Amino acid sequence: MNIRTVSTQPFSDQKPGTSGLRKAVPDFQKPHYLENFIQSIFDTQEGLEGQTLVVGGDGRYYNRQAIQTILKMAAANGVGQVLVGCGGILSTPAASCIIRKNNALGGIILSASHNPGGPNGDFGVKFNTSNGGPAPEKVTEAIYQRTKVIDAYKILEAADINLESPGSFKLGSMAVEVMDSVQPYRSLMESLFDFDKIRQLLTSGNFKMCMDSLHAVTGPYAKAIFEKRLGAPEGTVQNGEPLEDFGGGHPDPNLVYAHDLVEVLFGENAPDFGAASDGDGDRNMILGRNFFVTPSDSLAVLTANAHLVPGYKDGLAGVARSMPTSQAADRVAEKLGIDCYETPTGWKFFGNLLDAGKATLCGEESFGTGSNHIREKDGLWAVLFWLNILAVRGESVENIVKEHWKTYGRNYYSRHDYEEVETDPANTLMDRLRSGLGEMKGKTFGRYEVEYADDFSYTDPVDNSVSKNQGVRIGFTDGSRIIFRLSGTGTKGATLRLYLESYEPDGSKQDLDPQEALSDLISIADEIAQIQSITGRKEPTVIT
Repeated sequence: MNIRTVSTQPFSDQKPGTSGLRKAVPDFQKPHYLENFIQSIFDTQEGLEGQTLVVGGDGRYYNRQAIQTILKMAAANGVGQVLVGCGGILSTPAASCIIRKNNALGGIILSASHNPGGPNGDFGVKFNTSNGGPAPEKVTEAIYQRTKVIDAYKILEAADINLESPGSFKLGSMAVEVMDSVQPYRSLMESLFDFDKIRQLLTSGNFKMCMDSLHAVTGPYAKAIFEKRLGAPEGTVQNGEPLEDFGGGHPDPNLVYAHDLVEVLFGENAPDFGAASDGDGDRNMILGRNFFVTPSDSLAVLTANAHLVPGYKDGLAGVARSMPTSQAADRVAEKLGIDCYETPTGWKFFGNLLDAGKATLCGEESFGTGSNHIREKDGLWAVLFWLNILAVRGESVENIVKEHWKTYGRNYYSRHDYEEVETDPANTLMDRLRSGLGEMKGKTFGRYEVEYADDFSYTDPVDNSVSKNQGVRIGFTDGSRIIFRLSGTGTKGATLRLYLESYEPDGSKQDLDPQEALSDLISIADEIAQIQSITGRKEPTVIT
């Protein structure tokens, strides 16, 4: 076994964000760049030798080459076994499932999630720990500190492994199992949902669905589950072939980037149900015929109807949402008598709650929903959850959501994204907001009076860790909110996110367009933050 120790020098830009290290592909292709980060992961894991590791990704450009490098480095660093997805493909939820099922030390997931792919697109490396979830901050910080001083990495000199079909191989003394990417995940879904009832719905001739995988990782999973296992007609899954550049598209399941699906669901002879997932399969968008379900409403509806689904029929321990997500789920939790937790953005914050049995369902406004079945958000799980509810209730998506509003009130909600804003103006805007928070309480803007204004801080109820500066919140006395934060998921400039929320309990006022219902708050947000004058942006890049 010929192991090489390669001298290297640190890179100054390898600090992981909320979802690992994301950079443009050419950055990862720099000599030693990928290797330095992978070695830093290995160097910070206690008891690595002889352990099992899971490796796979969303199939984007550079996925296969990176996997071959990681396999050889794992062998050189004493890993006992690597489970790798066939073709290098593993959705993020499937990777979490496999880590947990095989008691693995962790997993290395290669994805930049919903960011574009291709030779000049984005790439990412994320480390998940033994619970199947994203590494907590103490682990990512240790990795980052190691990247700043690393001076060598180890790699095995060996031929590449054939990833194209399942099989068992050896790399030095390390076992490599190229496994079916879909089967373990499909089995987990069968244990949670009433597949017989969903199959009856999909084969009844009275119900039609459309699933858009955006040429990303869920294509093989969606075809195997919806078309083969559940009997939906061939062609139900569109854009189902994973492509290295996602077919030139942007694999982000929202109303702008999943335009093909939106045109189908809002067109003539629209199907009853539509859904889309993102690059690595952990996000979802839900549509009914001529009807869009916000992710915040989706979490609330799933929480209210969880008793209809076999895996959750015995009740929920609690529900958790990210701070910018609307408070719709809070109202359901209150009626059910369960706790509702408000966390910073980032799925890792849900991990402790799930592990401690404090929460069962979790959701983010950024199209992510999940539960305690794994430790990641899960796009296809959310789609199956909705199908199970539709099969039991026999109502349309629109009717279910509108009945929900009648019961709990409607939280009008929207997110305005200003993408690739120059970093300095974006930071100036946020610094200016923070400096004025102390003077906000009691101020009035039109009919709105400020009840509180803060920079959200979270104390984890399980380990008491504190996360500060998680987003500027301005809350009004009627329950409305405006939130500002900078996203850490992009690779160019900064993404400024503006979140707007207004509660409407009156059923006769629940059918407005959200942008109309929130128009006063949109104007107030620009008045407070001076978005246009500071960033130069007259309007958002994406509105959801």
